[in-house]
Amino acid sequence: MDVSATSSTADNPKLAAVIKDTARQQLVKLGAGGLSLDAVARDSGLAVADVEAVFPDRDGLLTALVIDAYNASGAAMEQADGAATQAHASAGARLLAVTRALRQWSFDNPAEFTLIYGSPVPGYHAPQDTVPAASRTPAVLAGIVRSALENGELTPPRRTVPGPPLLLPTAVEAFGGVPEAPFSDIIERGIVLWSNLIGLLVFQVFSRTHDSVRDQAAFFDYAIAVAAESIGLVVPSGENTD
Repeated sequence: MDVSATSSTADNPKLAAVIKDTARQQLVKLGAGGLSLDAVARDSGLAVADVEAVFPDRDGLLTALVIDAYNASGAAMEQADGAATQAHASAGARLLAVTRALRQWSFDNPAEFTLIYGSPVPGYHAPQDTVPAASRTPAVLAGIVRSALENGELTPPRRTVPGPPLLLPTAVEAFGGVPEAPFSDIIERGIVLWSNLIGLLVFQVFSRTHDSVRDQAAFFDYAIAVAAESIGLVVPSGENTD
């Protein structure tokens, strides 16, 4: 995000909130590609100059919306994990709780979900400002996997990822180092779990399975349980996740 946009947002929080709320309505009606400062100004009853004083360009506004969406979805997962942890849930039950929370957020906020997980917005490239917020979702998943590993809740894989490690140093550092065998490829498996989760949500939010799956919520739980098996984690069945 442009530095001036960040500063202006901090100096005008109420105005920024009005602008972003209006922009979210624009996302619902027009999609991210149709978002413009002129349209936001018109629909919010503000002068274009007032909008530009907070967000000098469309990309700065998009970045703010992206950050908010990542933070909101990450917070939903963190709250679900906190509640499950307080209830002394197993790692598998925690995983089911946080993925259900992300699913609920996605259905409650389809425009924001599309913004962060749908097709790229033409002409927009998310800056580094978005990385901390975007990292919250994988951080929750990594925390559950790490806890399962420490508590002996993982079943060793039947085969490891062939060849040398497939990870960048940043991924290893974020997890806290590469575990010893037989779990030395658990980070790679965790990334597979993460990508499976987002892909599953894309299918469900965009109704890709409506003509083949009778119970979408039950299928989601089943798919998460199957994906969790790849990291050696057992997810409980049924509504009770304790």
